[in-house]
Amino acid sequence: GLRRQAAVAISQELSRLASRSPGPSAWIHHVRRRSSLLSSRLEEKPFSEMEMSYIKQGEEALQKSLRILEDQDNWKTETVAGNGDKVLSKVLPDVGKVFRLEVVVDQPLDTVYRELVDNMEQMGDWNPNVKEVRILEKIGKDTVITHEKAAATPGNIVGPRDFVSVRCSRRRGSTCVLAGMSTTHGAMPEQEGFIRAENGPTCMVLRPLPGSPSQTRLTWLLSIDLKGWLPKTIINQVLSQTQVDFAKHLRQRLAR
Repeated sequence: GLRRQAAVAISQELSRLASRSPGPSAWIHHVRRRSSLLSSRLEEKPFSEMEMSYIKQGEEALQKSLRILEDQDNWKTETVAGNGDKVLSKVLPDVGKVFRLEVVVDQPLDTVYRELVDNMEQMGDWNPNVKEVRILEKIGKDTVITHEKAAATPGNIVGPRDFVSVRCSRRRGSTCVLAGMSTTHGAMPEQEGFIRAENGPTCMVLRPLPGSPSQTRLTWLLSIDLKGWLPKTIINQVLSQTQVDFAKHLRQRLAR
């Protein structure tokens, strides 16, 4: 109530100042805009404590992921495909081994963003490594809780895994960041026949290729704990190959 009264008072004072001068100055316009934003936010439906917790988890995943990607030291090349797709890795003391995919996709950023964010529940249709992605809850316009089932690996080397994740998306100018990490949700307890694995912090960064806005540079930071008794050599092989396969199937999907 006090915030609403303050917003009204500011608006009235700005109107009085504006009437004393030939036209509103730059700072009046700026404060009026800020006041309008505050008033509009007061009309928004407030988030519950649980919803705010998920929003904060998504923001935490985003910030952690970007800090990892910003540090360019000690990345080791895992795989380089013939088309230039590259997977790198490094070991972090508090996270473990993380993988980083660097590719260029021959599609504009908005097209890639739409497929990965707006159509995320369709990922199982085109990515053989994913059996199902289902949105459990949407919070505001930037945060969702998802349940993902991973498809069995060839020879069932890695048994059925599933994940419950909080995901957030941010667009800042020409850069888009899609971040996430494992969480819990009352609608999706551990499932019979699946090992509940954990992921994150993880993120995808989308940017137009400099000088070629019809192409998109995609960086995917992957951090997963598959749980269970699995040799590290198998885990490393599976995860790096998963990223290479993702790029291939994404291109095929976008081409259609």
